[in-house]
Amino acid sequence: MGMISRVRARLQSIHAIPNKMDARIQEEKTAQSVCLLSVVLLLPYLARGHASILVGGVGLAYSCLVIPMVISANYKYPPVGHVRAITNYIKGLCAGVLKPVLDLLRRAYAPLDRTERVYMKMTNISTMINQLVFFMLCDRVLLPTQRVTCLYSLMFYNVIAYCVSYIKELIEKEDWSPYVTMAEHSNIKHLAMSATKIVLEWTKAVTFIITVVFMLLVFGLEQGLEHYHPTSFYTVVTWLYYMATEKVFVECFPTLLTLLQLDILESLESLWAPVLLRIFTMCMSVVFALPLALYGQYRAVFVAVYLNVYLRWREMSANSLQVLNVERTVLSQYRYATADELASFDDVCAVCLSPMRLARITPCHHIFHGDCLRQCLKASDNCPICKRELKFD
Repeated sequence: MGMISRVRARLQSIHAIPNKMDARIQEEKTAQSVCLLSVVLLLPYLARGHASILVGGVGLAYSCLVIPMVISANYKYPPVGHVRAITNYIKGLCAGVLKPVLDLLRRAYAPLDRTERVYMKMTNISTMINQLVFFMLCDRVLLPTQRVTCLYSLMFYNVIAYCVSYIKELIEKEDWSPYVTMAEHSNIKHLAMSATKIVLEWTKAVTFIITVVFMLLVFGLEQGLEHYHPTSFYTVVTWLYYMATEKVFVECFPTLLTLLQLDILESLESLWAPVLLRIFTMCMSVVFALPLALYGQYRAVFVAVYLNVYLRWREMSANSLQVLNVERTVLSQYRYATADELASFDDVCAVCLSPMRLARITPCHHIFHGDCLRQCLKASDNCPICKRELKFD
């Protein structure tokens, strides 16, 4: 009796498989019919002068009847099989036709790609070109009647940057001795190196004094500024862009971010700083390139977008953004601690013993600052407190 029931169950399961397949095929055919019928019902809206259909009395009744019916029918019978067939066709088309074309384009782009890589490695030249291109955009948008304002501005800003870098060097300088010894722990002076050092230091000092005098003459007595009449807005915009790209000011930006004490940065100011500055400069370039596009100056727009947006984005993605994403990926494995969890640990990090307003919690339920946890993970994969291996299933 038991054997007969098992055989009967097997026979029923065998007959059930075709029934399921038939139901699936029937559902796909129904979905395709619904899709085709929806296209036919919506054809009047594609005709010329279809506005009368939406506004007129009969047309309004037609819309109120057709549109809900089309939406509900497609919701009940989604054209999955039809969409899958279209997707497979597009994939086949891409594999058979577009792939050779893309390979050809990739080979043609290879020399330009190598040139771009070399250009991005020449940091000083690329930065100067970016600044000049942006200043020319500002000239065309803000000062269309003046043509040399960008050159004057860039020259003055370079002078200011040189003065700032020299003062910064004097502040951070530790060895004020004008002499160079033969060895690190020797008192015997190296005459040639000492003479070179003295001449170099005096040259820097004299250059700095001449630069300051030049700036006082130009801006104090207004000598040689007949063709230089920038507006206040032009000066502010160009100076902000210059500070966001010039090395001496860029190096100070992480310190400024640290002073702000933004918890969301999780003490990654040194990694966030170059990314934020590059995004800021790219946005400024786009903002000043859009008005030129409206006036038909497409060549200037292309040069600005290519040099100041595309290449800077590519350089950022390959360097600073990649490093930041790696560190954030490491921290993203650990969730943020809640307020109750912070309170239970007295809001103090076990690594640096500093207060915590935003912290990460490990699988073993220990809480650390994001940066403290990141530094510990570089040395070991174990928890700094309980030494348990930090694994994620």
